[in-house]
Amino acid sequence: MKEEEDYLGKGFKDITIKLPYDTDGEQVATLVYRKSNQDTKKAILYVHGFIDYFFQTELADKFNDWGYNFYAIDLRKYGRSLLPNHHPNYISNIHLYFEEFDKSISIIKEQGNESIIMMGHSTGGLSTSLYAHHKKNIDGLILNSPFFDLNVPPALKKITPLFLALGKIFPYLTMDGLTEHYPKSLHKDYKGEWDFKDEWKPIKNFPTFFGWLRAIITAQKELQNGLNIECPTLVLYSDKSYKGKKWDDIIKISDGVLDVDHIKKYADVIGNKVTKIEIKDGVHDIILSTKPVRDNAYSEIKKWLEKSKL
Repeated sequence: MKEEEDYLGKGFKDITIKLPYDTDGEQVATLVYRKSNQDTKKAILYVHGFIDYFFQTELADKFNDWGYNFYAIDLRKYGRSLLPNHHPNYISNIHLYFEEFDKSISIIKEQGNESIIMMGHSTGGLSTSLYAHHKKNIDGLILNSPFFDLNVPPALKKITPLFLALGKIFPYLTMDGLTEHYPKSLHKDYKGEWDFKDEWKPIKNFPTFFGWLRAIITAQKELQNGLNIECPTLVLYSDKSYKGKKWDDIIKISDGVLDVDHIKKYADVIGNKVTKIEIKDGVHDIILSTKPVRDNAYSEIKKWLEKSKL
């Protein structure tokens, strides 16, 4: 595995991880990392969400300052790992991500780390929860607005068997996904303060494939039936959701993607060492909220790490 300077600069490096081929052909994941200036054997592995990739350098700054070596993975068909032949962001089974998690953790340990915390955002929160339940090989888990349930009207939930059937028969059939409001609320060229690559996190969003939706629903059902995550787990979420389809400034102080009540509900069934913290005025990705809000979130994370002796 070849180590290269990452496009982010600022001391970040990346490693390409080869994965088994699938119907799209070649598959890779990309491990991005930057070590702390402190002498430490503690590491954090961050996993992004849907239509996303790692660009949140402030998050790395915080963990490096706290004495953690920081790692983030761009999953197969996302961000740095997205190849021209790929259906963007597609996966047929969430458990397949365990392959890149295993390989990333092996690299992290080979680099001298002994304690590993995973952090997952949205779909990354769903996949890392299942991974922690099945593997039991990490020391802590941080979930940032995890995708524990579909944010759809009750009438649509009643027809999830139809979505499952369509996803099995026509995996690459697409449907309308998210609106442009959330990414526009984040990007500095629109209504936000962040800079990210439009080809990897497009404002118009990637299509939602029915096969991907089938994988998500299946994983969510597994989680909702109850998990046994044994390590200390922190669940962060906003104090409110916005479900409108038109732009409203409340999008900048609420979760415009998920229903926070779902997160609160299902956080209670994933393990017996779960701490739930509501972040006032947080957006879907809590660490991309306005500065006072994300500073509060960082403070809560640090307190939890200290209390959990991680």
